Amino acid sequence: MSLIAQKCAKRTVPNCTMSKSKTIFVCNECGNESAKWLGKCPACNSWNSFFEQKIVESKGSGLKAKDLKNNVPQKLSSYEAKETIRTSTGFGELDNVLGGGLVKGSLVLLGGEPGIGKSTLILQICDKVVGEGKVLYVSGEESAEQIKMRADRLNIKNEDILFLGETDIEVVNQAIIEMNPKLVIIDSIQTMYSEELSAAAGSVSQVREITSQVMRVCKSRAITTIIIGHVTKEGNIAGPRVLEHMVDTVLYLEGERYFSYRILRGVKNRFGSTNEIGMFEMREEGMCEITNPSDILISEREDNPSGSCIVSSMEGTRPILVELQALTSQTIFGYPKRTANGIDYNRLALLIAVLEKKAGLMLGSQDVYMNVVGGLKINEPSIDLGIIMATASSFKNNPIPKDMVIMGEVGLTGEVRRINLIEKRLKEAERLGFKSCIIPESNKKDLKDKYKLDIIGVGNVNEAMKKALK
Repeated sequence: MSLIAQKCAKRTVPNCTMSKSKTIFVCNECGNESAKWLGKCPACNSWNSFFEQKIVESKGSGLKAKDLKNNVPQKLSSYEAKETIRTSTGFGELDNVLGGGLVKGSLVLLGGEPGIGKSTLILQICDKVVGEGKVLYVSGEESAEQIKMRADRLNIKNEDILFLGETDIEVVNQAIIEMNPKLVIIDSIQTMYSEELSAAAGSVSQVREITSQVMRVCKSRAITTIIIGHVTKEGNIAGPRVLEHMVDTVLYLEGERYFSYRILRGVKNRFGSTNEIGMFEMREEGMCEITNPSDILISEREDNPSGSCIVSSMEGTRPILVELQALTSQTIFGYPKRTANGIDYNRLALLIAVLEKKAGLMLGSQDVYMNVVGGLKINEPSIDLGIIMATASSFKNNPIPKDMVIMGEVGLTGEVRRINLIEKRLKEAERLGFKSCIIPESNKKDLKDKYKLDIIGVGNVNEAMKKALK
């Protein structure tokens, strides 16, 4: 063999035995892949979100006979449905959102903005499950001293809480296997990393792989796991969307940082309803559950002010009465300002247009400000009529009766449309001592029970204004 042939053989032989690798660019926000770096993601329109990731292609199909020999399809009727084992969290509000408590072996994802109270709530849960077994608290963000300071402030007494300050998921999994705890807390999933991947901690591939590993370890041992996730500026949990599909339950802790009230909302639950919410108040001693939100939200209302209106919002299956406040003032600019706090801005603009067209209120030269008292965010259409009445009350400087509740959806032609669960709303208003209630006429016709309330049915916004603004 010639010298040139020998050199070529030396160069080609290693290439035949080595695994092929390639480089791709992955969006850190949505997981979109690209062959080259892009400044703006074409899928989610995020800027500077692409990072480089190497992919090694391994040989083999990945399926072995030993992995498939016991994996034989069985008739669904041959399986027996076992009763779901639940553990109470110690918070009635949280148990209600979860469908009765934490399910054994379930994987729960808790998201929320920084400083909203996620770690505080989780640490209180660890204390309230005392007697259920060991609790492993894994933190990649805070040291043991920081956790201990918070535990002392919250008066945590559970001696079965074990702390592990670690970000390597392999070490965390080994600790879970050796300890076999009843509850595992991972705070947060974005700080964990795996050495098997070259991507940075918190990237799409890291979050997806780490969650998959935690799920396999904990579900195989029936260990209940709660992982905390960061949220993006849009309010979604950071990382790939598949993260929410992998877990059993997704909870969001909502609220303004500078308000004390928090709402825990379930957006996914394989073991219960996704329509329930829990309400808490952040105090010095930690998260305190609020069993009667309506009493708290309307307790500080002034006597008969103009621009104030009580509406009923259904949060899950629970009716909550909240106060809407509107303020109209003469604009000093050429274009009137619209500000919405707690409701959708576009919905406010639409209802103002209905007021101008159908009720004849000239709001084109008025700045309109709308606020939901308590820092809550409400998207239910049943508050439409309340928004219109509060705005008209402020514009005319004519107060709505303090003991009146207003509810109803408003269409573009000014009609007041039917709303759901009207009986629960009326019973809640009656329980809190209100005397009258304006509801859609179509709902009033279907009422069967008798109420102490003076129920007023209206068909359009003009009729409602005549009844509310006498």
